[in-house]
Amino acid sequence: MHDSIYPTLVPANWPFSLEWLPQPAYMVGGAVRDALLKRSREYLDLDFIIPSDAVNVARAIARHYQAGFVLLDAQRQIARVVFPQATADFAQQEGDSLATDLYRRDFTINAIAYNPHTQEIIDPMQGYADLEQGMLRMISPANLEDDPLRLMRAYRQAAQLGFTIEPVTQATIRSLASQITQVAAERVRGEIGYLLANSQGTPWITSAGEDGLLAPFFKNATAESFHKLAAIDKVDNLLATNCPQLSVELQQYVRDTVKTTWLGIAKLACLVHPNPEVAEIELQEITYSRAEIRAVTTALKLLPQLKSASMSIREQYFLFQEAGIIFPAIVVLALVDNTLVEAMSGDKLLRPYAPLISRYLNPDDLVAHPTQLVSGKKLIIALNIPASPVIGELLTEIAVAQAEGIISTAAEAIKYASQLLEGEISAK
Repeated sequence: MHDSIYPTLVPANWPFSLEWLPQPAYMVGGAVRDALLKRSREYLDLDFIIPSDAVNVARAIARHYQAGFVLLDAQRQIARVVFPQATADFAQQEGDSLATDLYRRDFTINAIAYNPHTQEIIDPMQGYADLEQGMLRMISPANLEDDPLRLMRAYRQAAQLGFTIEPVTQATIRSLASQITQVAAERVRGEIGYLLANSQGTPWITSAGEDGLLAPFFKNATAESFHKLAAIDKVDNLLATNCPQLSVELQQYVRDTVKTTWLGIAKLACLVHPNPEVAEIELQEITYSRAEIRAVTTALKLLPQLKSASMSIREQYFLFQEAGIIFPAIVVLALVDNTLVEAMSGDKLLRPYAPLISRYLNPDDLVAHPTQLVSGKKLIIALNIPASPVIGELLTEIAVAQAEGIISTAAEAIKYASQLLEGEISAK
């Protein structure tokens, strides 16, 4: 099994020297699993079990290599050392033997240990056989109950690895599903986030929904909600071919600090209540950020408007003003409703929204991306009026008139504002 040791298991590739590890010491968890699957990653995430003194081992390594040191759990003796291209967690062995520690883990494929001193693979739960079959198998129901997040993690790991969940394990998860409410909402949100982030996650978040794990968090999700997630993946593929610029925007994060993409926002919008106010409460309870909540609720609010048959230039202007960078997610939701009706070609599907998409993607389009002809200060001076909310209203009307092609210069803008004030023309 260890004839050709994968690079992650070779101490020469670690950010610290093997001599810092006492004997015995064991690498465990995802790093061993991924190494045996020959899955590589640029950023190493290593986990070690040390029979005793784990925190002091970690502290000594951090000090010697001038790396970051974090005490994760003083009681259970777990510490993390953070290197530029790797993290290494050091945990005190639980129980009186390595086997006891491994028996406490979630799935057999995560309960394989590797002794770097002897290059020996230790696999008491036959996890390697499950790895070869692409199977996620629980170690015991009690282990899943110990940390009910493991119920959700099964679906995320199946998606991540392209595995199936062993039937008895899935039946057990189904029977324990109500216990997911014992887990802090932000931990559950992290697993959901992964499943929403890519198309491999869609069948698995659907399974998690069918098995009762999502109902406590998305009370209004229905079978149709999950069909829509699959439809979003189809729309994304069509956009990649027919409108690559919009497709690229959908892969961007809401913010650097918020690792949800605009495509993920569209998917979230399918799982919550269609009423933006109800959706906001749901998302707050699952601890989504203000930026994510605003994105979802704005998308839900503007979706009916986007789908209306015809919009005046004025209505388009206000739609773009309110939507801003959320626009691509709203388009996806509008397109999804169409794909549920019939299977369409990309061209036919996009046709109703093509003019709006073109405006959005054209930085010089004055309806989607207005430029200010005059400032509020200029209006105050030119019209000899005091600063008041009226200035904002005039600036809006000027922008709309510019979008409609009624005015195009600063002088025309000032004249237009003057006519509005004098009632010669009325704001629509």
